[in-house]
Amino acid sequence: MLALSRKKNEALVINNNIEITVLEIKGEQVKLGISAPRDVPIYRKEVYVQIQEANKEAVNADGLKSLKDLLG
Repeated sequence: MLALSRKKNEALVINNNIEITVLEIKGEQVKLGISAPRDVPIYRKEVYVQIQEANKEAVNADGLKSLKDLLG
């Protein structure tokens, strides 16, 4: 993991086409702005984890159904 210090209105650039800017700092909360191409999905980590878990459950459910269908 790369750890960087940034102040308000300072930014990072990732892969030449994603820019993350520190918009505001209030106490322990930091507000970030992200500029990226529309085809780049951006999720909060807790939402991303929920999506991944739902996908795993869907694959497992479909896999079990397919197996039951094969076995009769």
